[in-house]
Amino acid sequence: MLLLKYMRALSENTVNRLTFRLSDPTCQWYVVYTKPLAEKKVAERLQLLGIAHYLPLYTTIKQWSDRKKKLEKPLISSVVFVQCSAAELQLLYNVQGFSRILHHNGKPAVVQAHEIQNLRILLQEVGVGELEPMRIEPGAAVEVTRGPFKGVIATAVQVLNSMRLLIEIKQLGIAFSVNVPKSFVKPL
Repeated sequence: MLLLKYMRALSENTVNRLTFRLSDPTCQWYVVYTKPLAEKKVAERLQLLGIAHYLPLYTTIKQWSDRKKKLEKPLISSVVFVQCSAAELQLLYNVQGFSRILHHNGKPAVVQAHEIQNLRILLQEVGVGELEPMRIEPGAAVEVTRGPFKGVIATAVQVLNSMRLLIEIKQLGIAFSVNVPKSFVKPL
């Protein structure tokens, strides 16, 4: 059935608007691994199927000896975030380019909605050259109350006159680091 729906969407050459299911309590965010370099194609196929997803992309400039070109690249290699119910996860196995679902303790790992929102805010406000992927360190949970990162919930590490914030995706075990003035941060 899913394959038929997919083929129909491809043959009609239509692109459905992506809508996030914020009001449905059974829908949660999950981490989907793709085959190497297939993130954009998987995201495109998910969109054609009407499955809510998020692929964090950043723009970089690739330079060759004779030219420069702007490229959109995934922030996290081989990862697409999908918002659906646990029952709908089985449908993803029919999507070409799909590899597997991240599991934790034998169940599909759930990513918190605020972690997805943190990634969105991060990519809107900072150049990727400023991002520093690193392992997550324990620390105080904080929320940014002012500035371009307002609303970000993160782990703070104090560095001289500013706070270094670790914006983390716990299920993947990674974090991105940015500096924010101490006055812009409040403890949770």
